[in-house]
Amino acid sequence: MSLPRAPERIREKLRILPAAPGCYIFRDDNGEIVYVGKAVNLRNRVRSYFDPARMSRESPKRRGMVRCFADLEWMVVRNEAEALLTEGRLIKDWRPRFNTALRDDKRYLALRAETHLRIPRFSECRIVRDDGDAYFGPFPSSTVVHVVKDFLERRWGLRKCDFSEPDESSHRHCHDDRIAQCSAPCVGKVSAEEYRRRFDEACAFLRRGDAAVAGDLTREMREAAAAEDFERAARIRDTLEALREMVRLRAKAVAMPTLATDGARAGNEELGRLLRLPGPPHVIEGFDISHIQGLLTVASMVACVDGVTTPQRYRRFRIKSVEGIDDPRSIAEVVGRRYSRMLAEGGALPDLVMLDGGITQLRAARAALAALGLERLPTVGLAERYEIIVVDWPDGTGEIVLPRESAALKVLIRLRDEAHRFAIGYNRSLRLKRIRESALDEVDGIGAARKSALLRAFGSVRRLADSSVEAISGAVPGIGPALAERILETARRNVGNAPPENRV
Repeated sequence: MSLPRAPERIREKLRILPAAPGCYIFRDDNGEIVYVGKAVNLRNRVRSYFDPARMSRESPKRRGMVRCFADLEWMVVRNEAEALLTEGRLIKDWRPRFNTALRDDKRYLALRAETHLRIPRFSECRIVRDDGDAYFGPFPSSTVVHVVKDFLERRWGLRKCDFSEPDESSHRHCHDDRIAQCSAPCVGKVSAEEYRRRFDEACAFLRRGDAAVAGDLTREMREAAAAEDFERAARIRDTLEALREMVRLRAKAVAMPTLATDGARAGNEELGRLLRLPGPPHVIEGFDISHIQGLLTVASMVACVDGVTTPQRYRRFRIKSVEGIDDPRSIAEVVGRRYSRMLAEGGALPDLVMLDGGITQLRAARAALAALGLERLPTVGLAERYEIIVVDWPDGTGEIVLPRESAALKVLIRLRDEAHRFAIGYNRSLRLKRIRESALDEVDGIGAARKSALLRAFGSVRRLADSSVEAISGAVPGIGPALAERILETARRNVGNAPPENRV
């Protein structure tokens, strides 16, 4: 087997790769993310994939993976720990087909400031949610989280208990105010206002740090050592090291979500100016079409709010009026369905509509919107090959070419990639379901009517395979024990051959 060579698009980028820590992303010919990796030195690591001497020692499977690489992107971070965290987040978000090590549910620890509680507290968590609470992290070292949490609670007198609403009853079984320096707001030793002030100070320390706090700890450590209280000095030393590690990673642990939001905000402001909008687009909805040679055509609609993708707004559609390959007509159908329903229900329209495609798809969507009286709704296309923004203004069509590092372009690319991923995932699930259902066609004596009756009764071939001969023969009239046994055997054979993550 010949060795893989870098495509021209990748060769150009290999020459400008920085010798810095970061993450790299490989895409295939369809623009789909297929592999994500991290590196202490991006230049050396990425170039190694196309080094003939190294690749000659790799397995055929590895060389086959590299042959799928058609494009390259990267992001520079501060250090190896940030690269590790970023790599894990990207793999969990995009689930590239060649990544396996970080696809599990393991996540690094973060600190959650449960500000929604009447008496707030810090807790450790592995999932950062958009629930209104403040999160700090995640951190690669769980020791840092444990030590910093204990330090915050002791220094500011914060509670450790697990009660959502601690009171006098719960305090009877708690000795933290005497052992762990808790200020005991549950029994009024400090007022609710004073406790909230302390908690806010602890949060501010996590966000910004405080050199005076580190200085106080250093003095305490020296005093303990001078008094030959070496055990206490060692505890303070460990706390100082954990705090220094937290400060070192703060750019990733605290500032990275802020930077992402700030970048999205900057991109929105830039989009507003470029597209002649009244202001930055608060809500953008993006559409994409997916099919396999014109079969099982589906559409996705994804959304971002202030430039940040918002999965709870996502929608998916089966295309009903189009047969074969006709992306413009499919786009017109889904845009018409989406916004006719919003008009009927009185929903709020987005500030901008984005389509995955060029001028043909854009004009089809604009025609569908005009039919609904929404010809003034701003709409753009994003042509995938060269990432060109296609516009159709009242004074004529045009193209906007932005540099790759443009914040505005990044907002649209992120949304387009999400639409692409969501549409492909829906198409794949329908395709797998059809493959499983067609397994029943192998059974002699099963026609279309009986197959439909079985699927109505059991819901899927997966559930059919988990049933019994008696359940099958009793569920559909005309199916006896012998036929039910053949059906069960066929269903179990086909489901058993399917990958576990793809089972219906």
